[in-house]
Amino acid sequence: MDRFLQGTHAFRVSSRVKVMDGGEHEFVLEDESGEEVHLPFERKNGLYVCELSCRLVTPHLADAVRKLFTAFKGSGKVNRIYRGFTMSYDYHVGTVHRITQMTGNESIVIYEYKNTAGELLRLFNSKEAEKEIESIQRNINLLLDQRIAAGNDMSKIQSIDEQLRSYNQRLFVLEA
Repeated sequence: MDRFLQGTHAFRVSSRVKVMDGGEHEFVLEDESGEEVHLPFERKNGLYVCELSCRLVTPHLADAVRKLFTAFKGSGKVNRIYRGFTMSYDYHVGTVHRITQMTGNESIVIYEYKNTAGELLRLFNSKEAEKEIESIQRNINLLLDQRIAAGNDMSKIQSIDEQLRSYNQRLFVLEA
């Protein structure tokens, strides 16, 4: 809580603390224009949790709340309303995961978080390619047995050879 209070001073907004019934706290942030936002904090599982829905008009106070949201790992939605459209920011643990521009009934995703490192790690640890290679090798062995059994039947041999070529190309891709 002390760190939170210090953060509010860094954004040049005045703050005061109200202690409510039951020991909950409410922080009131106010900018120079007089606009206020009330942030109710409850203690849940040893953490202070603030659940809030508000509309801020003053850009300075809205920016201060957004920065606090990010600094203290908030999760939720922040809408910035402009003339003719709204920008919607979806936060998860203090990080923007999606930005959407909404105009009337139309919405356009401007940005979406992709966990590229996590996805690459998942692919690296995946055993799907090895499983497919084993399956192809089994199929190749069966086709080679069929080719030997085909004897001099050239139509069967050509069909088997075509399947072998296809498997060979796929193995080359998977092993690369």
